[in-house]
Amino acid sequence: MNTNREAIYAFTKEEKAAWGSSITDNPLSSEYLDAINKAREAKAMYEASMQKDLEEKVAAMARGEEVGRQDSSIDSGSSSYEESENDSLDFDPNDVMYDKPNNNHSYFTHLNPKGDEATMVDVGAKEITRRIAVARTTVVFPPEVMEAFEVTLVDSTSPASGKHEMIGTKGPIFATAKLAGIMGAKRTSDLIPLCHPLPLEKVRVDIRLEGNKALIECECCVTHKTGVEMEAMAGASIAALTIYDMVKAVSHKVQIERTELVTKMGGKRRVQDGTETKM
Repeated sequence: MNTNREAIYAFTKEEKAAWGSSITDNPLSSEYLDAINKAREAKAMYEASMQKDLEEKVAAMARGEEVGRQDSSIDSGSSSYEESENDSLDFDPNDVMYDKPNNNHSYFTHLNPKGDEATMVDVGAKEITRRIAVARTTVVFPPEVMEAFEVTLVDSTSPASGKHEMIGTKGPIFATAKLAGIMGAKRTSDLIPLCHPLPLEKVRVDIRLEGNKALIECECCVTHKTGVEMEAMAGASIAALTIYDMVKAVSHKVQIERTELVTKMGGKRRVQDGTETKM
């Protein structure tokens, strides 16, 4: 074990000799002591330089600036700090603990000023407006599901409308999914912790069958101080999950794809057909 330790730390002959005798019996040479002091000073200078560089990079990140890699080198007179060793000390933002207020988080409304704690947004000072949001999602059925369930046309006067219903052993699949979507939209604040409870004035869930895809659209409306996009997204998602639940006995190859916000109106930002603009 001693041999391995000596190989790892590369002890000098003077150090090994000092282990077996006292300082008074075998005093270390002044040159050796000077070398130790210089090494300690070089290490202190190096650590101070690295700390300063780290603080500068954290400050730059707080200002929203891009942080590039900067190699720090110090002429310490010692070969212990080669440039190749510095390469392993690259800055990793994930390792930094922010202990100072960071104003760059001002546009992240669900974070506190330090950016290290989630918080519910205070909407007390916001204007009450009519808020509307529409979200869409798609459920893709494998062939075995399409063959297993009866598909009926709901609106016989307009076959091109895509108003179909799938009937299974649990009952009408799309009708059940619509009710689940409405219930999910109303319970959004219970599912997503930082959402405000909203007195929804309207929830509409529409499901159309195009080929082997069920296209789900959920519209939510409210007159309030905050938007209803999360309610619309939750409604569409819960409807899709309900469809999955009602057909999974036939196949688990059913896929839920592309849940997205397509319309948002009434706030500072507007979304129309998936394109966002500021009001």
